[in-house]
Amino acid sequence: MPTLKEVEFYLTGLWLLFRQDPKGFTHLDFSDRGALRSFWAAFFVLPTTLLTFLWWRSIYLQTLPEGADVGALFFFRLALVEVANWIVPLVLVGLLSWLVGIGDKFLSIVVISNWLTLPVAYGYGVVLLIMMLLPSLTGLAVILSYLLALALVITLFRIFRMVLGEHVLTIATVTMVLLVPTMILSELLERYLDIYPG
Repeated sequence: MPTLKEVEFYLTGLWLLFRQDPKGFTHLDFSDRGALRSFWAAFFVLPTTLLTFLWWRSIYLQTLPEGADVGALFFFRLALVEVANWIVPLVLVGLLSWLVGIGDKFLSIVVISNWLTLPVAYGYGVVLLIMMLLPSLTGLAVILSYLLALALVITLFRIFRMVLGEHVLTIATVTMVLLVPTMILSELLERYLDIYPG
Protein backbone atom coordinates (compact mmCIF):
# COMPACT_ATOMS: atom_id res chain seq x y z
CA MET A 1 0.00 0.00 0.00
CA PRO A 2 1.35 3.48 -0.84
CA THR A 3 2.32 5.62 2.11
CA LEU A 4 0.74 9.01 2.72
CA LYS A 5 4.00 10.57 1.55
CA GLU A 6 3.72 8.69 -1.74
CA VAL A 7 0.12 9.77 -2.15
CA GLU A 8 1.15 13.37 -1.56
CA PHE A 9 3.87 12.89 -4.20
CA TYR A 10 1.31 11.58 -6.71
CA LEU A 11 -1.10 14.44 -6.03
CA THR A 12 1.74 16.91 -6.50
CA GLY A 13 2.34 15.31 -9.88
CA LEU A 14 -1.29 15.83 -10.83
CA TRP A 15 -1.10 19.45 -9.73
CA LEU A 16 2.03 20.01 -11.83
CA LEU A 17 0.37 18.44 -14.88
CA PHE A 18 -2.69 20.60 -14.30
CA ARG A 19 -0.36 23.60 -14.43
CA GLN A 20 1.04 22.18 -17.69
CA ASP A 21 4.39 21.48 -16.05
CA PRO A 22 6.10 18.35 -17.50
CA LYS A 23 7.83 17.78 -14.15
CA GLY A 24 4.55 16.22 -13.07
CA PHE A 25 5.38 13.11 -15.09
CA THR A 26 8.30 12.37 -12.76
CA HIS A 27 5.88 12.22 -9.82
CA LEU A 28 3.60 9.56 -11.30
CA ASP A 29 4.19 5.88 -12.03
CA PHE A 30 2.58 4.95 -15.34
CA SER A 31 3.87 1.37 -15.34
CA ASP A 32 1.70 -1.73 -14.85
CA ARG A 33 2.67 -1.72 -11.18
CA GLY A 34 1.85 1.99 -10.88
CA ALA A 35 -1.57 1.46 -12.45
CA LEU A 36 -2.37 -1.37 -10.03
CA ARG A 37 -1.15 0.65 -7.04
CA SER A 38 -3.34 3.57 -8.10
CA PHE A 39 -6.40 1.51 -7.14
CA TRP A 40 -5.33 2.02 -3.52
CA ALA A 41 -6.98 5.41 -4.02
CA ALA A 42 -10.23 3.58 -3.23
CA PHE A 43 -8.86 2.87 0.24
CA PHE A 44 -7.76 6.44 0.83
CA VAL A 45 -11.21 7.79 -0.07
CA LEU A 46 -12.93 5.27 2.22
CA PRO A 47 -13.98 7.94 4.77
CA THR A 48 -15.84 9.89 2.08
CA THR A 49 -17.33 6.67 0.71
CA LEU A 50 -18.72 5.79 4.13
CA LEU A 51 -20.05 9.32 4.50
CA THR A 52 -21.80 8.99 1.14
CA PHE A 53 -23.33 5.68 2.22
CA LEU A 54 -24.70 7.23 5.42
CA TRP A 55 -26.12 10.19 3.48
CA TRP A 56 -27.73 7.87 0.92
CA ARG A 57 -29.19 5.77 3.75
CA SER A 58 -30.77 8.87 5.31
CA ILE A 59 -32.37 9.83 2.00
CA TYR A 60 -33.55 6.28 1.35
CA LEU A 61 -35.14 5.97 4.80
CA GLN A 62 -37.24 9.06 4.11
CA THR A 63 -39.04 7.08 1.40
CA LEU A 64 -39.85 4.17 3.74
CA PRO A 65 -42.64 3.93 6.32
CA GLU A 66 -41.85 5.47 9.69
CA GLY A 67 -39.76 3.19 11.88
CA ALA A 68 -38.37 1.18 8.95
CA ASP A 69 -34.63 0.57 8.71
CA VAL A 70 -32.09 -0.98 6.35
CA GLY A 71 -29.56 -3.68 7.09
CA ALA A 72 -26.14 -4.80 5.89
CA LEU A 73 -27.54 -5.86 2.51
CA PHE A 74 -28.33 -2.22 1.71
CA PHE A 75 -24.71 -1.19 2.26
CA PHE A 76 -23.45 -4.23 0.35
CA ARG A 77 -25.50 -3.14 -2.64
CA LEU A 78 -24.18 0.40 -2.34
CA ALA A 79 -20.67 -1.07 -2.32
CA LEU A 80 -21.45 -2.97 -5.54
CA VAL A 81 -22.49 0.30 -7.19
CA GLU A 82 -19.30 1.95 -5.96
CA VAL A 83 -17.11 -0.82 -7.37
CA ALA A 84 -18.92 -0.66 -10.70
CA ASN A 85 -18.37 3.10 -10.82
CA TRP A 86 -14.64 2.55 -10.40
CA ILE A 87 -14.24 -0.29 -12.89
CA VAL A 88 -16.74 0.17 -15.75
CA PRO A 89 -15.57 3.64 -16.92
CA LEU A 90 -11.95 2.40 -17.01
CA VAL A 91 -12.97 -0.66 -19.02
CA LEU A 92 -14.79 1.61 -21.48
CA VAL A 93 -11.77 3.91 -21.70
CA GLY A 94 -9.61 0.84 -22.35
CA LEU A 95 -11.83 -0.16 -25.26
CA LEU A 96 -11.84 3.40 -26.57
CA SER A 97 -8.04 3.60 -26.28
CA TRP A 98 -7.71 0.41 -28.31
CA LEU A 99 -10.19 1.61 -30.95
CA VAL A 100 -8.59 5.03 -31.52
CA GLY A 101 -5.01 3.86 -31.28
CA ILE A 102 -3.92 5.33 -27.94
CA GLY A 103 -3.53 2.05 -26.14
CA ASP A 104 -0.05 3.05 -24.98
CA LYS A 105 -1.67 5.88 -22.98
CA PHE A 106 -4.22 3.70 -21.21
CA LEU A 107 -2.17 3.08 -18.06
CA SER A 108 -1.53 6.81 -17.78
CA ILE A 109 -5.26 7.48 -17.95
CA VAL A 110 -5.91 4.85 -15.26
CA VAL A 111 -3.30 6.31 -12.90
CA ILE A 112 -4.49 9.89 -13.40
CA SER A 113 -8.17 8.99 -13.06
CA ASN A 114 -7.67 6.94 -9.90
CA TRP A 115 -5.47 9.37 -7.98
CA LEU A 116 -7.56 12.36 -9.04
CA THR A 117 -10.45 10.66 -7.24
CA LEU A 118 -8.91 11.70 -3.92
CA PRO A 119 -9.30 15.49 -4.07
CA VAL A 120 -12.63 15.15 -5.87
CA ALA A 121 -14.04 12.72 -3.30
CA TYR A 122 -13.01 14.88 -0.36
CA GLY A 123 -14.42 17.94 -2.08
CA TYR A 124 -17.78 16.20 -2.42
CA GLY A 125 -17.39 15.02 1.17
CA VAL A 126 -17.42 18.65 2.29
CA VAL A 127 -20.56 19.23 0.21
CA LEU A 128 -22.27 16.25 1.86
CA LEU A 129 -21.33 17.46 5.33
CA ILE A 130 -22.90 20.82 4.56
CA MET A 131 -26.10 19.11 3.39
CA MET A 132 -26.21 16.80 6.42
CA LEU A 133 -25.24 19.25 9.17
CA LEU A 134 -26.57 22.50 7.74
CA PRO A 135 -29.75 21.71 5.78
CA SER A 136 -30.52 25.42 5.47
CA LEU A 137 -27.43 25.70 3.21
CA THR A 138 -28.49 22.93 0.84
CA GLY A 139 -28.76 25.44 -2.00
CA LEU A 140 -25.15 26.46 -1.47
CA ALA A 141 -24.11 22.81 -1.34
CA VAL A 142 -25.79 22.13 -4.69
CA ILE A 143 -23.99 25.09 -6.26
CA LEU A 144 -20.69 23.82 -4.83
CA SER A 145 -21.35 20.36 -6.27
CA TYR A 146 -21.87 21.84 -9.74
CA LEU A 147 -18.68 23.89 -9.38
CA LEU A 148 -16.80 20.76 -8.36
CA ALA A 149 -18.12 18.90 -11.40
CA LEU A 150 -16.99 21.76 -13.65
CA ALA A 151 -13.59 21.85 -11.96
CA LEU A 152 -13.21 18.10 -12.51
CA VAL A 153 -13.93 18.41 -16.23
CA ILE A 154 -11.45 21.27 -16.59
CA THR A 155 -8.82 19.42 -14.58
CA LEU A 156 -9.15 16.22 -16.60
CA PHE A 157 -9.02 18.18 -19.83
CA ARG A 158 -5.83 20.04 -18.83
CA ILE A 159 -4.05 16.96 -17.51
CA PHE A 160 -5.03 14.78 -20.46
CA ARG A 161 -3.72 17.47 -22.79
CA MET A 162 -0.31 16.86 -21.25
CA VAL A 163 -0.67 13.10 -21.74
CA LEU A 164 -2.51 12.89 -25.08
CA GLY A 165 -1.21 16.02 -26.77
CA GLU A 166 -3.32 18.62 -28.54
CA HIS A 167 -5.94 16.17 -29.78
CA VAL A 168 -8.96 18.02 -28.45
CA LEU A 169 -11.56 15.56 -29.72
CA THR A 170 -9.72 12.59 -28.21
CA ILE A 171 -9.30 14.40 -24.89
CA ALA A 172 -12.98 15.38 -24.81
CA THR A 173 -14.08 11.83 -25.66
CA VAL A 174 -11.88 10.22 -22.98
CA THR A 175 -13.14 12.73 -20.42
CA MET A 176 -16.77 12.06 -21.31
CA VAL A 177 -16.29 8.28 -21.23
CA LEU A 178 -14.82 8.57 -17.74
CA LEU A 179 -17.61 10.76 -16.38
CA VAL A 180 -20.90 10.22 -18.21
CA PRO A 181 -21.27 6.41 -17.88
CA THR A 182 -20.77 6.73 -14.11
CA MET A 183 -23.82 8.97 -13.77
CA ILE A 184 -25.97 6.69 -15.92
CA LEU A 185 -24.67 3.46 -14.40
CA SER A 186 -25.21 4.65 -10.82
CA GLU A 187 -28.92 5.30 -11.27
CA LEU A 188 -29.49 2.12 -13.30
CA LEU A 189 -27.79 -0.07 -10.70
CA GLU A 190 -29.44 1.71 -7.78
CA ARG A 191 -32.87 1.12 -9.31
CA TYR A 192 -32.06 -2.48 -10.22
CA LEU A 193 -30.74 -3.23 -6.72
CA ASP A 194 -33.69 -1.43 -5.17
CA ILE A 195 -31.64 1.14 -3.28
CA TYR A 196 -32.85 4.18 -5.20
CA PRO A 197 -34.87 6.59 -3.05
CA GLY A 198 -38.08 7.19 -4.88
